[in-house]
Formats: sequence, structure tokens, C-alpha cells
Amino acid sequence: MKTIFVTVACALFALSGCTTSGHYPISGEECTSNDPVLKLDANDCLP
Repeated sequence: MKTIFVTVACALFALSGCTTSGHYPISGEECTSNDPVLKLDANDCLP
């Protein structure tokens, strides 16, 4: 019984992170063509 509960809880947690396309997954803000993140390059992430 505990295994089923943990499985269902994990599935609900995973599904709650889904957002519609065109929105950022964490903030939920709408993505636009003027977002500064679109201008980032992989070299910008290097330490």
C-alpha cells in the first residue's frame, strides 16, 4: 500500500511541474521574442 501511495505522490509531483508551451516552467511567465535569455550563448554559462 505504501508503494502505491509513493508512486501516486511522485506522479502528481511530476505532473505539477508541467506548463503550457510558451511559458517558463518555474515562473510561469509567458515567453516572448524580446526575452534577453534568447540572446544567451553556451559560452555565457562557463565559469
